[in-house]
Amino acid sequence: MSEFDYIVLGGGSAGCAVAGRLSENPGTSVALFEAGDDGKHWMVWTPIAAAAMLPRKIRNYAYETVPQKGLGGRRGYQPRGKMLGGSSGINAMVYIRGHQWDYDHWAALGNPGWSYADVLPYFRKSENNETISDEFHGKGGPLNVAQLRTGNPLQETFLDAVRECQLPLTSDFNGAQQEGCGIYQVTQINGERCSAARAYIHPFIGKRPNLFVQTGAHVVKILFEGKRAVGAQFRVGDETKTVRARKEVIVSGGAFGSPQLLMLSGVGDAEALKKAGVAPLHHLPGVGENLQDHPDAIFGYKTKSLDAVGYSLPGAAKLIGEIRRYRAERTGTISTNFAEAGGFLKSRRDLEIPDLQLHFVVAMVDDHARKTHLGHGFSCHVCLLRPKSRGSVKLASSDPFADPLIDPNFLGEPDDVQTLVDGFKLTRKIMDAPSMRALRTKDMFTAGVETDDQIRDFLRRRVDTVYHPVGTCMMGPDPATAVVDAQLRVHGMEGLRVVDASIMPTLIGGNTNAPSMMIGEKAADMIRAAA
Repeated sequence: MSEFDYIVLGGGSAGCAVAGRLSENPGTSVALFEAGDDGKHWMVWTPIAAAAMLPRKIRNYAYETVPQKGLGGRRGYQPRGKMLGGSSGINAMVYIRGHQWDYDHWAALGNPGWSYADVLPYFRKSENNETISDEFHGKGGPLNVAQLRTGNPLQETFLDAVRECQLPLTSDFNGAQQEGCGIYQVTQINGERCSAARAYIHPFIGKRPNLFVQTGAHVVKILFEGKRAVGAQFRVGDETKTVRARKEVIVSGGAFGSPQLLMLSGVGDAEALKKAGVAPLHHLPGVGENLQDHPDAIFGYKTKSLDAVGYSLPGAAKLIGEIRRYRAERTGTISTNFAEAGGFLKSRRDLEIPDLQLHFVVAMVDDHARKTHLGHGFSCHVCLLRPKSRGSVKLASSDPFADPLIDPNFLGEPDDVQTLVDGFKLTRKIMDAPSMRALRTKDMFTAGVETDDQIRDFLRRRVDTVYHPVGTCMMGPDPATAVVDAQLRVHGMEGLRVVDASIMPTLIGGNTNAPSMMIGEKAADMIRAAA
């Protein structure tokens, strides 16, 4: 049995950040455990290859939800990265922090230290922004943030359509104000993916004697002595092993994995645990509750333009040239994150902050790329940033290898449906602008969808995740509903913290990868201060 000062259970975005930062002190020993592989693979580093991993069980848990009442009984799809770096190894690399209001709201909910002014230094600390230098951005951090290197003219076509609709534009979604449309910055370095593992862990494996990294390790249980977490049990192949923590156990399994592991270890709603065949250790009813995710609908169109990624003989010929270009220059189509442009817009003019996000994709997206179409196309996502609907993650059984029961409760609240109806209309306005009309040859999914009732029917048939689940180990002062306090310590337990997107009390207005790394950065400072 091995022993370390800190053990980090889960090597996703937050887990890599907290482990990397804690191990900066050579006098502190840190062990990081990850069920997947090390994330060092051309398929991870080559941006366009995400299209091969996202729809399949390639470094991907590829979860499904329980049937969704709000979606007519459909099951949703929930891809989650299974490697060092977690979902930062399969995502679209969009660098977004969320709106300043989101963090001030967290603080107002009883979480001191989490206002925008409090978290901005950690965003800056993590960031090495290649092109923007101001009070909102960082230089010299481990996470490289860059401009896209595709040179795809469809970006400008999208922005032309936004101008034609007289909607705002912005050059920085993470600056003084978020509203507007523009080109996304991405977590890439030299045209390659910069995952959390590449930023925080890979450079130090074998170079920091105090950092131990175990991949292929499926954590099955947290070990306790009374109410104090003292270690963990994990499986590597057919072998069961244990590890002890002298100071703290840090759970970083993400919005699905963290509540699942806590519940498997006896921490959660006591009655629900008994029904799942788990002996309760500590009654904490908020574990697995408060699941929030961005419900998302997609417009899709065919086009004759070979600037759009697709399947055709001319496209294949072009792709061969693009592969050569990428090998030589690390630029062009192979460096695409697909969601190259987008924006944050208001469904109503009287709103103070944007409540919708667009992702303009230079390819046809149908059912998370699980359905493909011949020819070339482009897409535009619209998602609701702050849904009222709340869902849950529950145990299917006491089997640690069984997938959890994931219920995002998409479109469970009427207000969510109505706001997405408004979002549909605004997005269609952009897609119907002259610049976009000139580009498209066929409306694949929304032809004939005109009335509000038809839009609602479309949403119930087509809405699904845009990959931002949070909230299932909510941060807050009340252990009746929250799981961790503002220091991310599990209520009623000792030596146990949760550090990942599951601690978010409310969903932020944007992509959740950068905020997850911010949480890891901030947690490392809090842990050091408490040592």
